[in-house]
Amino acid sequence: MTTIFIISAPSGSGKSTLVSRLLAGDPGLRFSVSYTTRRPRGNEKPGESYIYITRQEFQDRIAAQEFLEYAEVFGNYYGTHREVLEQAQSEGKDLILDIDVQGAGQLKKSIPEAVTVFILPPSRDILEQRLRTRSEDSEEVIQRRLRDAAEEIRNYHQYDYVLVNHRLDQSTGTLAAIVKAERVRRIRME
Repeated sequence: MTTIFIISAPSGSGKSTLVSRLLAGDPGLRFSVSYTTRRPRGNEKPGESYIYITRQEFQDRIAAQEFLEYAEVFGNYYGTHREVLEQAQSEGKDLILDIDVQGAGQLKKSIPEAVTVFILPPSRDILEQRLRTRSEDSEEVIQRRLRDAAEEIRNYHQYDYVLVNHRLDQSTGTLAAIVKAERVRRIRME
C-alpha cells in the first residue's frame, strides 16, 4: 500500500531542500512532479521541477478530472496528476507531494489517510532573509510572499506534523523519522 506524504510550507522555508535530501536517502519514495501554468524560473528544468503547460491545457485537464488536487496560486495553476499516484502504487513506493495549503486541504479530504507535514522557518526574520538571499524576486513579490506566509502558517494546526526547519541536518533526520514511523504504523494496520 502506498502512503502519500504531503509536504507544505511557506516559500523560503527550505521545503524543497528537505524533500530533495529525503528523496536522496530513501529509494522507497517517489516524488510527484506538479503541473503548473507558470513559466520556469532560474535553474528549473521541465519534467524535473514542474511539468509546464498552458492555462488552457490545465483547464482541459481539470474538466477531464485528471488531477488529484489543484489550486490557483499567485495567478497560476498548480496540480497533482492522478497518474503519479498510480505509478507509485505500481512501483510499490510511497509518494511525496510538495504542495501548498489549498492543495493539501483538497487532497486530505479525498484521501484522509494521507500524512501531512508542515515545514516552518525558525522565525519571520530568517524567512525574510532566505527569500532575499535567493535573489529571484522583486521587493513587491518578497512582501507578498511574507504576507502569504503569515496566512499559510495560520493553517499549521490542520497538519499531522509540524517541523521547524532550523538546522538542515536535524530537520532532514526528523522528516525521515516521520516517514519511517508512518510506514511502521501502516504495517501494523495491514
